[in-house]
Amino acid sequence: MTTPWNQRYAQRMERMGSSAIRELLKLTQRQGLISFAGGLPAPELFPVKQFDEASRRVLAEHGSQALQYSTTEGYLPLRQYIVDKMSAYGIEADVDNILITSGSQQALDIIGKILINPGDKILTESPTYLGALQAWRAYQADFVTVPTDDDGLCLDYLEEALCAGPKFMYILPNFQNPGGFTLSRERREELIDVADHYGCPIIEDDPYGELRFEGEHIPPLVVLDAQKLNGNGHSFKHGNVIYMSTFSKTLAPGLRLAWMVAPRDVIQNCVMAKQGMDLHTSSINQMIAYEVAKDGFLKEHVRLIRRVYRERRDVMLNAMSAHFPPGVSWTRPEGGLFLWVRLPEGMDAAHILEGAIAQNVAFVPGVAFHPDGDGRNTMRLNFSNAQPEMIELGIQRLGQVLAAELVY
Repeated sequence: MTTPWNQRYAQRMERMGSSAIRELLKLTQRQGLISFAGGLPAPELFPVKQFDEASRRVLAEHGSQALQYSTTEGYLPLRQYIVDKMSAYGIEADVDNILITSGSQQALDIIGKILINPGDKILTESPTYLGALQAWRAYQADFVTVPTDDDGLCLDYLEEALCAGPKFMYILPNFQNPGGFTLSRERREELIDVADHYGCPIIEDDPYGELRFEGEHIPPLVVLDAQKLNGNGHSFKHGNVIYMSTFSKTLAPGLRLAWMVAPRDVIQNCVMAKQGMDLHTSSINQMIAYEVAKDGFLKEHVRLIRRVYRERRDVMLNAMSAHFPPGVSWTRPEGGLFLWVRLPEGMDAAHILEGAIAQNVAFVPGVAFHPDGDGRNTMRLNFSNAQPEMIELGIQRLGQVLAAELVY
C-alpha cells in the first residue's frame, strides 16, 4: 500500500527486513506445535526464586540507585564481576575494557555504528548469525563469505576473501549459531595469523562458550591474539579482536544484558555510540543480575544448564538417527543450543517447512543464515527449548515429512 511515508524513509531501509526467526516465532505460538525454530533457552531453568530474592534485596538496599539514571559504561560491580569471570578463560582485561550493552544485538549495532561506512565489506562465515546480518545491513554493508565445515571456518578460502578488503571479520567460534560447530584450535591459531598478516580485525561473538558439555575447552580468539601480540611486547589492550558475550543463555534473555571487551579507545567510541541509542543499559537489571550471579551461584547454575542441554541434544541426535531418511546429514555439537541439518542437493527447506508446519513441527530454513542466499537445502534445529519427549515426537514427525518428500 502506497502512503506519503513511502517517500520519506532513509535509503538504509531498502536493505532492512524483518528477522525470519522473529516472524516464524509468531506462527509457532499456536497450540500443539513443537518448535525447534527459536534460539530459546529452557524457561523451566530460569532462576526465578533467585531473581525474586535479588530484586527484593536490590530495592530494599539500593532502591534509589537502581531506579536512577546511571553511567553508560555499566554498573561497576557487574563489570568487575565480568572481568573476574573472564579471567578463568584466559581473557585478561580491566573494567575500562568492558561496556555493558542491552543484549548482544545492541553490541552488534554499536559495532556497525562505529565501524561500517556504506558499501564496506564484512567477512562472515557461511552460514552465520542472522542478527548480525540484520544489524549491519542497516548500515549498508556488503558481505564476503567463507564456507564452513564441521570444524568451522574453511581457512583454505580465507585469503581469497580477504583480498576483497573487508573492514573486519565476524566469527562465532564456539557451537556456532546456526551451525552448532566449533572452530578447532589449529584453525583458530591460523586465523589469528592470517588476520594479523592482512590487518583485518576480528569481532568474536561468544554467547555459548560456557555451555560446553563435552570435549576440551579451546582458548578464545581474543586470548590467542593477545598471546601472539605479547610475543612482540604488546598486550590485549592493543589487540586485534573485539570480544562479545551475554547473560542471555546463562541467566535469562529477558534481562537484555551483554557485554563487549575491547581496547580502551574502542570502548570510548562505543560509549559515545551507545549514548545516542539509550544512554545506558537498565540500572535495575544490571544490579539484579549482579546480585544473582555473585557468590558462585551462576557457576553452579551453568553446570545444571549443561546437564539438561546435553540430555536434550542426545535425545535429538538419537531421534534423527532413528527417523531421518538416508541422504540427510547433521552436525554433532559439543555444546550450545543448535545443530545444523543438510538435506540432499535440490531440496528446499522452506518447502519442507510447509509440510512440517502442517504436522505441527517448526524449524528455521537455512537460507536465512547465508548472506548470499545460499543454503536452501539446510535447516537449523534448536534442542534447548523442548522437553525430551517433545523432541522425540517432533523429530519423528519431521522425519516422516522428509521421507515423504524424498520418495516423491
